[in-house]
Amino acid sequence: MYVVIVGGGRIGRYVARDLLDKGQEVTVIEMIADRCEQLVMDTELLVIEGDACDVRYQEQAHVDRADAFVATTHEDDVNLVACQLASIEFGVRRAISRVNTPKNVEIFEKLGIEPVSSTRLISELLENEFSVGELIHLTSLKGGRVQLVELRIPEGPDAPKPRALQDLALPREAVIVTLFRGTETIIPYGETLIEPGDDVVALTTPELEDRLTRVLLGHR
Repeated sequence: MYVVIVGGGRIGRYVARDLLDKGQEVTVIEMIADRCEQLVMDTELLVIEGDACDVRYQEQAHVDRADAFVATTHEDDVNLVACQLASIEFGVRRAISRVNTPKNVEIFEKLGIEPVSSTRLISELLENEFSVGELIHLTSLKGGRVQLVELRIPEGPDAPKPRALQDLALPREAVIVTLFRGTETIIPYGETLIEPGDDVVALTTPELEDRLTRVLLGHR
């Protein structure tokens, strides 16, 4: 796999070194000369000094053959422009970007860029801990076209009865991936029961989230 990374700061260096250690081919585009020199001294990375928002430097990095393009700078506008350039000009198959301001996540998703927001991830983890009977978004895939979601089945007198997976009227474009039951992790199949207290992880589309929730909670 060939990956082009924008930004040689702390996050970019870590991602680049991790990929390099796993045997992947990596090129880093970085504007600051001192960072470039340090990367060259410390690693075997190919480092290009330049502005990733300039088509010339993406050409030098051969973004046209990259399997993924990853923007890691602390400037959302730089990350957005660089990812857009890689997608439109060079047809990169997958653009992933650090998003520093949570309100910008939706913009990146609408443009087909996979956003990674630490603030949003922390908030969603907390929601996942305390929300019962509510669909929680874990992550977006393919620019928001597919969602990985989690829902905790309520317990108590109003809880739905245990039901076999094969008996659920799931939407066609929804797949139950995993069940978490206490300390147990279950890979479900047709006869697996979904029980009160289970944490259900599923893949679906944004349009089908409400219907999936109703089915899992036993609502018509």
